[in-house]
Amino acid sequence: MGRFAALIVALALTAPSLNGQTPTTVFKGRPALKISEGGTERTPETLARAQAVNLECVVSQIGNDYYWASRENTPLVRIDGGAFTTFVAANGAGYIRVINPEAKSAAALLGGAEKQFDYVEHALVGLRSVTYYGNRQ
Repeated sequence: MGRFAALIVALALTAPSLNGQTPTTVFKGRPALKISEGGTERTPETLARAQAVNLECVVSQIGNDYYWASRENTPLVRIDGGAFTTFVAANGAGYIRVINPEAKSAAALLGGAEKQFDYVEHALVGLRSVTYYGNRQ
């Protein structure tokens, strides 16, 4: 299933869009940590590289529009604020928050996640959620 998903992402990123424009990758990250939550349970999991490669987060741009390429090309709304850029799924399915590379050292002063990781990807599945923390590729 992971290879199939990677193939779909690769095709989506290389195929021209309907209006003739080619997608550009604006962010690609590889997760290191996965946290699954379901209201009454929380399961953190450190990801092995072999797993993480199949769970990469990809955001692409076509013209002025952004897409969550690694999640069925879900349309995204881009919000820039301070050290972070947040891409919010237009359908409410989640978001990606990225530390802007030029602000990494300042954001790292916050410690914790900002020091160790470059992004967080939060996906909603029903009332459950999956959160990935990782680094830019």
